[in-house]
Amino acid sequence: MPNSFSNLSSYMLTSESVTEGHPDKLCDQISDAILDAILEKDPMARVACEVAATTGLVIVMGEITTDCYVEIPDIVRGVVRDVGYTRAKYGFDCDTCGVMVCVKEQSKDIALGVDHSLEARSGETINEKGNLGAGDQGMMEGFACNETPEFMPLTITLAHKLCRRLAEVRKDHTLTYLRPDGKSQVTVEYSHGIPKRVGNVVLSAQHDAVTSHDVIEHDLIEHVIKKIIPSNLLDDETKIYVNPTGRFVIGGPMGDTGLTGRKILVDTYGGIARHGGGCFSGKDPTKVDRSAAYAARYVAKNLVAAGLADRLEIQLSYAIGVAYPLSISIETFGTGKVSDDVILDLIKKHFDLRPGAIIETLNLRRPIYRQTATYGHFGREDLDLPWEKTDKTEILRAEAGL
Repeated sequence: MPNSFSNLSSYMLTSESVTEGHPDKLCDQISDAILDAILEKDPMARVACEVAATTGLVIVMGEITTDCYVEIPDIVRGVVRDVGYTRAKYGFDCDTCGVMVCVKEQSKDIALGVDHSLEARSGETINEKGNLGAGDQGMMEGFACNETPEFMPLTITLAHKLCRRLAEVRKDHTLTYLRPDGKSQVTVEYSHGIPKRVGNVVLSAQHDAVTSHDVIEHDLIEHVIKKIIPSNLLDDETKIYVNPTGRFVIGGPMGDTGLTGRKILVDTYGGIARHGGGCFSGKDPTKVDRSAAYAARYVAKNLVAAGLADRLEIQLSYAIGVAYPLSISIETFGTGKVSDDVILDLIKKHFDLRPGAIIETLNLRRPIYRQTATYGHFGREDLDLPWEKTDKTEILRAEAGL
């Protein structure tokens, strides 16, 4: 997306989403369900839980350091059951699938830097906000824009809503032939930075072996697409593709191997903003891949909600074992209402971006993560997520002189 996008008369942007039965998303949900079960008993646990799923088998891997015990195979089967893989004819069965657990403790070398940051070891800090070092190096990106009430890009917002609707009509038996796996993709045409129309919609839904493609196409257009995409954004030139191969019977882990962390753009901003590369699911909040990305969204959303920019992207970077971010940078894509220097000064003044401070501010040592593992971690008006609060808008607006 060009920095001066608002000057372009027309351009197209696309985002995708997947349903809870998609094999990668199934793995994300299992990873976060295990994390939640551990945090419920041991809020100080260190968890890095990865999951792989294939035909008839779920493998749980990673590093977990905790004083509590959770029955991982039971958690795995519970998630698979909740998602809807309850019969062998769906390609996966919660009661008969194999579960393999291969977990060890976190490296003591990593724990050394997390427990005692470089600043603490140098005598600079004496409290958890500063004592806690980042769990890894890397870059984390946050983004917000004012084109939707959720302060999210319209493309990913519509893509998520289509997948949620797919799950709804499956679970309430409106469309009894649907199965848990599915994907959506939405292309929006913009004019001078304003959404103008939907150019393309792609919707793929796993189904039984007997329902015809014509029936599926008609039903998904009527019961899903037209229920979600506003009619004023659809026109005669909008192209709709339903199950483009013509058949989607084999799905879930039987159709494709699933892995935790393979849908990172679905989890964030749909490719409209940059991504630092680290996934979220299965990681406790000492991992800045997760906590700092949440903090970056919190910063960006508050700044846009305060009116300092129409679109804003922030990048944070960290070094393992170091508390303070190494860099903070922003991009307002030509929409800033004040200078970037003013915005950066406000960020540094009003947002403490050390890992310990992020965990405390957003109250992250609690079991809130499985609910984020489908349909995005950001812009979730259906969930009470602390990084979605806009509680700093008034002071930001006032100090920016707006």
